[in-house]
Amino acid sequence: VQLVESGGGLVQPGGSLRLSCAASGFTFSNSSMNWVRQVSGKGIEWVSAIYPDGSTYYADSVQGRFILSRDNDKNTAYLQMNSLKPEDTAVYYCARLRAGVRIQGHITFTTLAGLSSFYDYWGQGTQVTVSS
Repeated sequence: VQLVESGGGLVQPGGSLRLSCAASGFTFSNSSMNWVRQVSGKGIEWVSAIYPDGSTYYADSVQGRFILSRDNDKNTAYLQMNSLKPEDTAVYYCARLRAGVRIQGHITFTTLAGLSSFYDYWGQGTQVTVSS
């Protein structure tokens, strides 16, 4: 099983980035995929979720600015991030929810290890820096 994030980088406030999460080793179309992020030195914040039926949910902090989508033919999830703010600066991780688990609202984790309570796989992360 592998989840590989890409697309991070440095962008000015107000700019956009699209993150990708390429999945392999499991049935992607049946899986619920999430993005979480970790600000340097702080805990991990849930960002967004997309379920097999295509339904999506977002943290209040990104609602209206981020769009999560999936391409089951390519086994890839995409996080389109618009109107980026300096407070969006973080390492972004793609993660697969454990079967039967559903997240639709605010949740945080103290450490990456804490993700295991809700997720069974996650990637290495991609850095997003929003700065002028």
